[in-house]
Amino acid sequence: MGHFYSREALVEARAGWKRAGQIVVFTNGCYDILHPGHIRLLESARSLGDILILALNTDASVQRLKGPSRPLLPERDRAEVVAALAAVDAVTLFDEDTPRELIAAVLPDVLIKGADWAHFIAGREEVEAAGGKVLTVPLEPGYSTTNIVDEILKRQRT
Repeated sequence: MGHFYSREALVEARAGWKRAGQIVVFTNGCYDILHPGHIRLLESARSLGDILILALNTDASVQRLKGPSRPLLPERDRAEVVAALAAVDAVTLFDEDTPRELIAAVLPDVLIKGADWAHFIAGREEVEAAGGKVLTVPLEPGYSTTNIVDEILKRQRT
């Protein structure tokens, strides 16, 4: 079960993990409605290292990305849910539109994103410049928070 970290505490923990020779993997996202696609991505990411950091967009960041009706769950609830997952070791929040600044501060050994973000992976340059790897994970077909929300609304109308 993961722990919640402030940005400063996460950077400090990362330094300790590095001294201990642990491979740190980083991924990020909104994780508004947790679904099997999220779980599989997180398990895949965790299999690539010793520590998995999941950075969540704050509520304000989600609203800027997804619109005023999102997120459905507030950041505290989303953080609590993902921290309870076996694959996740550390959870933090970022308020920027991308996690580039956070990634530059943490400098994970491996940066993971879903294949839908292959065209733009924030933090790629920083991680690669530090000798790390940047990888994409194929998405699980049929799983999308937006599609789940759309389906709920469609069912409500009928």
